[in-house]
Amino acid sequence: MTERRAYPSDLSDARWALIAPRLTAWRQARTDARTALGIKGRTPIHDLREIFNAILYVNRTGIAWRYLPHDFPPRATVYGYIALWNKEGIFTELNYHLTGLVRDHHGRTIEPTASIMDTQSVKTSTNVPTGTQGIDAGKKIVGRKRGIITDTLGLLLAVIVTAASVSDNAIGNDLLNQATTIHPALTKTWVDAGFKVKTVEHGATLGIDVEIVTKDPQVKGFSVVKRRWVIERTIGWLMQHRRLVRDYETLPGNSASMITMAMIDNLARRLTDETTPTWRDAQTT
Repeated sequence: MTERRAYPSDLSDARWALIAPRLTAWRQARTDARTALGIKGRTPIHDLREIFNAILYVNRTGIAWRYLPHDFPPRATVYGYIALWNKEGIFTELNYHLTGLVRDHHGRTIEPTASIMDTQSVKTSTNVPTGTQGIDAGKKIVGRKRGIITDTLGLLLAVIVTAASVSDNAIGNDLLNQATTIHPALTKTWVDAGFKVKTVEHGATLGIDVEIVTKDPQVKGFSVVKRRWVIERTIGWLMQHRRLVRDYETLPGNSASMITMAMIDNLARRLTDETTPTWRDAQTT
């Protein structure tokens, strides 16, 4: 890795050790595939750790790609790796692997059986194509909608990003399909009242009991809602990554990858007992 001053978002040696095997294997597999076909490609010159650090930097700080510091690999190179890793499911694989390690660390089975599902509508930046946006009439937001499903620890199991106009039911059905493909042991999920009968019925066809949890109508103002508070906390974790406060990505798939990257960062820090710096932390000089 090129010697430079470390950024707060950089991977520590311990966290890189959790991620390096999969990325190294991915690069070697691509090299072997080209060799088998007799294709002579250029030897990669950029360090995988530095590429990953660059993605984390953008994710954590929320800067535009053109402002990526010059001591990282070129922004076009980093963005190209994001596209490849997104297409080949590398982010999903890393999240799956680290989620299993965290669950084991907490004394849980590797495969979750229960989950919580929710959606979040966010505004988009001016560069986002209008064809991938929509209006969430209920929340009066023009932008995109994120659908996430977590386990009972709040760890991300699946994510989908759509136009904000897409119904919670449609997102819920797709999320359940995705989550059960990755985590076939799932048998239960809790949702809010935004999900209707269609999601409950679709869950039943997949062998999942979908339970709608509503707020106590007698309680006014804020209150902690059973089960659903877990996923609300997860959304709070994700919002510590400024790139996610608004949707800046041209492609919805890249938006989903940025959400998964934020969770990968969270999981790796949990496993190494490192905290995520926030604006409240004391600043050092």
